[in-house]
Amino acid sequence: MELRKRVKPSGVEHNLGISHDAPAERRCSGFVIWRASRCTATHGGIQGEASLPGGSGICSGSGVLLGCPWRQSVSMASGLLLAVLLGLTQAWCVNAIHENLLWFSQLTEVEREISFRTECGLYYSYYKQMLKAPTIQEGLSDLIHDNLTESKRTINLLQRMNIYQEVFLSVLYRALPVQSYLEPVYFYIYTVFSLQAVYVMALYLTAWLLSGSWLAGTLAGVWYILNRVDTTRVEFTISLRENWSLPFLALQVTTITCYLRPQLTSLQQKVVVWLMYVTTLCFCLTWQFNQFILLVQALVIYSLDCIDLLTTTQVTTLYLVQVSGLLSVWLLQFCNSMILGSLVLSFIVAALFIRHCQSGLKSGSLLVRLGKLLLHSTMVLLLTFTINYLAKNALQLRSDEHIFKFIKSKFGLGPTRDFDASLYLCEEAFGLLPLDTFDRLAGTLLLYPYILTLLLLSGMLAVAALQNLSRSKGRPADEAQLEAFRPDVAYNLLHTLFYGLLAFSTMRMKYIWTGHMCAVAAYGVCRTELWTQLLTTVHCHSKILLRLVRYAVPLAMMGCLYYKFWPKLMEELSELREFYDPDTVELMTWISTKTPKTAVFAGSMQLLAGIKLCTGRVLTNHPHYEDKDLRERTRQVYQVYARRSPEDVHDILRSAGADYVVLENSICYERRHRRGCRLRDLLDLANGHIMDGPGDNDPDLVAASHPRFCEAIKTDPAAYAALFTRTFENKTFHVYRVKKKRKKSSKTPPESGVTQ
Repeated sequence: MELRKRVKPSGVEHNLGISHDAPAERRCSGFVIWRASRCTATHGGIQGEASLPGGSGICSGSGVLLGCPWRQSVSMASGLLLAVLLGLTQAWCVNAIHENLLWFSQLTEVEREISFRTECGLYYSYYKQMLKAPTIQEGLSDLIHDNLTESKRTINLLQRMNIYQEVFLSVLYRALPVQSYLEPVYFYIYTVFSLQAVYVMALYLTAWLLSGSWLAGTLAGVWYILNRVDTTRVEFTISLRENWSLPFLALQVTTITCYLRPQLTSLQQKVVVWLMYVTTLCFCLTWQFNQFILLVQALVIYSLDCIDLLTTTQVTTLYLVQVSGLLSVWLLQFCNSMILGSLVLSFIVAALFIRHCQSGLKSGSLLVRLGKLLLHSTMVLLLTFTINYLAKNALQLRSDEHIFKFIKSKFGLGPTRDFDASLYLCEEAFGLLPLDTFDRLAGTLLLYPYILTLLLLSGMLAVAALQNLSRSKGRPADEAQLEAFRPDVAYNLLHTLFYGLLAFSTMRMKYIWTGHMCAVAAYGVCRTELWTQLLTTVHCHSKILLRLVRYAVPLAMMGCLYYKFWPKLMEELSELREFYDPDTVELMTWISTKTPKTAVFAGSMQLLAGIKLCTGRVLTNHPHYEDKDLRERTRQVYQVYARRSPEDVHDILRSAGADYVVLENSICYERRHRRGCRLRDLLDLANGHIMDGPGDNDPDLVAASHPRFCEAIKTDPAAYAALFTRTFENKTFHVYRVKKKRKKSSKTPPESGVTQ
């Protein structure tokens, strides 16, 4: 696919045009700036603060207090309205970028569908399939008994894949009176872009809850929008599961922050717990990697429990919310064994069991308690791995083993020639976080307050932890100790630290971290306690100076961001691009018109997802990699890019039921990856063959006895022509029909196994 420049149409004044190649700091930066009105009311000596219900009694960024209820209500409504405006700004921004990059409104249907690249096309195809079904019941039945996604197999897609969002959206589109003026594809993408608005509002509310000021929420929303290149990639990968799930994760963090605040009534606690469950359920239901994200969250809860910053009731409630969410998804996904065998469930069971058995864990001197905690943590980890090992063996679970192979290989603990692990390791998204990320974050003034807030809060948390661990069981703590560190702040601090480490190790996970960075940094800029500590340290503390600094600094930062990014945004408005991929359009058109509807296609995972969406043909393999048999089939189908004999490749394709195989020049002659990471290199290493090109090879590798299949077949020698017939070709793709009948061959059977 190519994004070509296009001339800006006359009469169009306000389209947002963003260059695909533009530097990160020049991308979409639309945001809202507001100025808080001054209020003279005070509460406890603190002015200009606010909190949502259940807080300290301070109500809004304009300084309106509980003493004036009507003003509190107006202030609350104003703050929530501002959150909605910022969320809509982000949704409009990503929608405009998507339109201007592709000129989506002017594309044909096949071009629009091709723009859903890789696994995005696979997920969107199920939305399209549900809409084309005569009834909702028939559509669901086809998904539960699907025989189009994997040839020669009938699978339950609702069990295997996280596609309930596509099902829900298709049912909603059928039910709402929007079909006459809103195309299905727009209903889909507008929904995903609307979730970006939800994401920004969740960050806004988290920052507001932590700091007590709308100003923090506003700054968090502005930062999220300005750092779009590092906080989301929704405009390029609309259907990715993370774009559906991360807004719900952000909402879950908001509800946890609210739950951990003091002075909540019993009814408020019950409501918040239910909201935690609903957001956890939505998050888990929409992303297959939910168990790994929740595992990190469970470790955060465990850490806070160890240092006495959460009560037993809070810890148990948070664990049970996670378990309830996962088990609900397990039921909705027809008892998906991958959930029962997840590491997070094993960890929670182990943590609760060991905690129950060790009644004297939180007693004794500091050194005694540290020793007990070390022993306690060791026992929890040992029991976790024991439970997980037994569960996976009892369930015969192998679906997620590629994830653990990837993790072990990433840290040098596993085989380096494993094909599945290497596919992940060689992708930039699964590599270490690039250093230029920090340059972009610093350019929007986000990185510096974030680091300063992190250092200050970490020091305060360490002091609070030592105080708690030094206090003997049953001995009451004084008021200063009890207020040394708020549990909601502690949770968000460890959340950003733990997910920051995850982002450093795997770049794709940075989108969980960078969004939360905005809320934490905004809290640091706007929170009274942090400014009080800083001003006291430099011996300049006074109430007037404190209030001046708290409001002047964030407003000055937003003014600076406006001055820096607004002219660049205006410059970008004149640059428009358009979708251009004639070779893929030609291929899809040919498949739709010249091949039987029941034809089975083999090829790369990414291309086959597009073939299913655009043509509805049957596939041999696809990008959803969470199945052991599918991973093995994919590795076998990919032998068309390895050095294998035509007889071997023919046997492999026929065993998968393929009628046609599509070869891509971009893979056969790949230059995108370095040597050792090209797909053909991964196949050579897995087969024990020497790689192409100059460079070192391991001594145990041998020269292949056959030429590379994707190259040799194009010369049409007799051995290949007897088994394959070229039926289509252009500059990018070559399609061959796999003949069903062939003469018996005395050749040896296909090479077996992965050489490691």
